[in-house]
Amino acid sequence: MEPREVAEKFSEFFQENYYEEILKALEEGKSSVSVDFSLLEKFDVELADYLLENPEEVIPLAEEGVKKVLDVERDVRVRFFNLPEERNIRIRNLRSEHIGKLVVVDGIVKRASEVRPEVKEAVFMCPVCGTHIVVEQTERTLKPPAQCDCGNRKGFQLVEQKLLDTRWVVIEEPYEVVSGERPSEIMVYLKEDLTSPRMQSKTDPGNRIKVAGILKSMPRKAKGSKSRQMEIYIEANYVEPVEIEWEELEITPEDEEKILELARDPGIYEKLVASIAPSIYGLEDIKLAIALQLFGGVPHVQKDKSRVRGDIHILLVGDPSTAKSALMKVVSTLIPRGRYVSGKGVTMAGLTAAVVRDEEFLGGWVLEAGALVLSNKSLVAIDEFEKIEKTDQVALHEAMESQTISIAKASIVATLPAQTSVLAGGNPKLGRFDPYMPVRDQLSVPETLLSRFDLKFALYDKPNPEVDEKICDHIFNARHGDGGEVKPAIEPELLRKYIAYARKNCFPRMTKEAFEEIKKFYLDLRSKAEEGPIPITTRQLEAMIRLAEASARVRLSDVVTVEDAQRAIYLMKVSLRQFGFDPDLGKLDIDRAEGQKVTAAQRGKIRTVCEIIDELTQTLGKQIPEEEVVKRAKERGVENAEEILRKMLNEGICFSPKPGVIEKL
Repeated sequence: MEPREVAEKFSEFFQENYYEEILKALEEGKSSVSVDFSLLEKFDVELADYLLENPEEVIPLAEEGVKKVLDVERDVRVRFFNLPEERNIRIRNLRSEHIGKLVVVDGIVKRASEVRPEVKEAVFMCPVCGTHIVVEQTERTLKPPAQCDCGNRKGFQLVEQKLLDTRWVVIEEPYEVVSGERPSEIMVYLKEDLTSPRMQSKTDPGNRIKVAGILKSMPRKAKGSKSRQMEIYIEANYVEPVEIEWEELEITPEDEEKILELARDPGIYEKLVASIAPSIYGLEDIKLAIALQLFGGVPHVQKDKSRVRGDIHILLVGDPSTAKSALMKVVSTLIPRGRYVSGKGVTMAGLTAAVVRDEEFLGGWVLEAGALVLSNKSLVAIDEFEKIEKTDQVALHEAMESQTISIAKASIVATLPAQTSVLAGGNPKLGRFDPYMPVRDQLSVPETLLSRFDLKFALYDKPNPEVDEKICDHIFNARHGDGGEVKPAIEPELLRKYIAYARKNCFPRMTKEAFEEIKKFYLDLRSKAEEGPIPITTRQLEAMIRLAEASARVRLSDVVTVEDAQRAIYLMKVSLRQFGFDPDLGKLDIDRAEGQKVTAAQRGKIRTVCEIIDELTQTLGKQIPEEEVVKRAKERGVENAEEILRKMLNEGICFSPKPGVIEKL
């Protein structure tokens, strides 16, 4: 097709289909107009096909057609969306045959450069005759003219340049299309209005985008010279986000009416429980806790600028085959930007952030976001929690409490936001959970990290003929029945909008009556500390406040009521009973729940043994027979005196100068 014919056809197409849009774009000062490819195909199939095969030639002619419509000289970019399905190509399937053609790829932004100006056209002056020569810049380095009309070939001076904003991003294949393969990645070149502040936030690391653009090639560098092997990249023509942010969920008046109706429903909490992983039988208390986690508490900024988090963290520990992983996978898909990561595949860089070197492409050191940053203002589900390396678990401390991630590596010193709720799941060391052993002895997780979880739940696989039969029937109905019993009470799309609406519009404040209810429960348990164990700490107090706020958010209430406080207290009781019950004392012990190495009962036994050693030291001298200590300890009710002595020796409370003899330090 002739260029003049192409431009005229586009002018006619825009006149018929996009006259109002172009006029509006010019009035609002926009620099581009988005065009539905399917309309162009209906208008002229031959022209549409020609565009797909020769975009570098056709797109500038389409932009000329825009100018003719309104008879203006201002440049307006034409951006095509809704391309044919066959143009959607997996990144790993891009080949040389696609170079120079219009393609569409889908991927997650892995890393990105800053937005920087780039020279589009440069004006050089010849030092011999003074002629000004305009050179369009198409390569990565600034190129002067090859020769002036006067014959001069060197010494050209740059006198003027036309700049445009540009950005490079790297996108990789999304996880659902990668099955047992390493995700492929490709560079994307963004320019002009595709780098606007609004578009910049959509193309930051962690966002999933669909890019329509021209596949191009450039030679790789090989020790300063050009290589035979080419690097491919996409010059973007149109970019659209695939994942929708909380703030961008479109809530219609009909949706709002449904949401308000749900919030007024007296049985809304039961409906939420029935909407979270309905294919998994039971676990009502855990599902209620997760529902409150999705809605979240209200973050508070104190007068001294310190921040108290509103995000709720939950830990699930239990026997194999108790549906922990399935539950976490489902929950991570319920909200925008939710992520699921697992076990040994998690590193500190993958969880928080990493600094990587990229000299050839982005230039220097580049920040690459991890799962917690990518899930900012959302949720990350971490499965096989106990299998994460100890050094990598350290990275979670700051993120779970202060809700930020600090990084200082190479030339990059940055603090990234990580206002992320953590839903973690782990298996006990010995395979099955033992309610008579402290959590610390069953999970390879530091006690400082365990204490940051607001709620902890244990899942047991106990044989029960009645329950087992119900589970069998539930599984059959979910997979082979009519699906009526496993249909969610609230459809996932409406639930997503419900949570977004509550998070955006509802910030309940704590009433005095509600706080008094929580305070009474807290003080009642604290008072039991006089009898030995520490039943509860301020961490659990703050957790109950967050849970009560989340409960109020479910009802879209502006205030936290006594009912909300009671719901938070109920969940805390369930959590403490499952993890904090000490069978020796028959009481709650927060040290056992938070994984401390020594529970209150053990501390009491150690004190008894220490008293015995002190008594014997006064009568027998410094060196005391171990048998005598064990004998007297058993007389005072300490049955595991040998184990207590070994613990004291390991921790340096006493030492053994020779076999069978102990001496207190």
